[in-house]
Amino acid sequence: MKLNDIRDNPGAHKKKMTVGRGIGSGKGKTSGRGVKGQKARSGVSLGGYEGGQMPIHRRLPKRGFRSLFAKDYAELNLGRLQAAIDDGRLDAKKPITEVILRETGVVSKSRDGVRLLAKGELKAKVDLLIAGASVSAIAAVEKAGGKVTVPVPAPVVAKEPKK
Repeated sequence: MKLNDIRDNPGAHKKKMTVGRGIGSGKGKTSGRGVKGQKARSGVSLGGYEGGQMPIHRRLPKRGFRSLFAKDYAELNLGRLQAAIDDGRLDAKKPITEVILRETGVVSKSRDGVRLLAKGELKAKVDLLIAGASVSAIAAVEKAGGKVTVPVPAPVVAKEPKK
């Protein structure tokens, strides 16, 4: 293969429509935009404009709040963990960490870590090292004979006010 032999696959590149080049082309004169007016020109801003009436996005009240500091955990249910152990993707005899869970495909994304939830049933004895877990999930793991280790964040020390 040579560099001059490389081509796109047939149909991979769609040719741009040529407009405004005579009426015989089918897209001449007004270029498929109809006739005059705001929509025929560039920079159309009809999205939220309602002819002087207060737009609906300003009439309706604002609702809700999203914290900038909220943690975004990948959720892992006990049933999914048990299914991964039954399939042989996870070894229950070794400690299970977030890295192992990600590599085996049990969880896909974990921005701030993995949080264990209590949906489903766990039969295997497992040792988990994860970012968070619900109280009922920890109880279910301990009932099966395992343990959950959740790292404790460092306490925030208040600074003395300046004099």
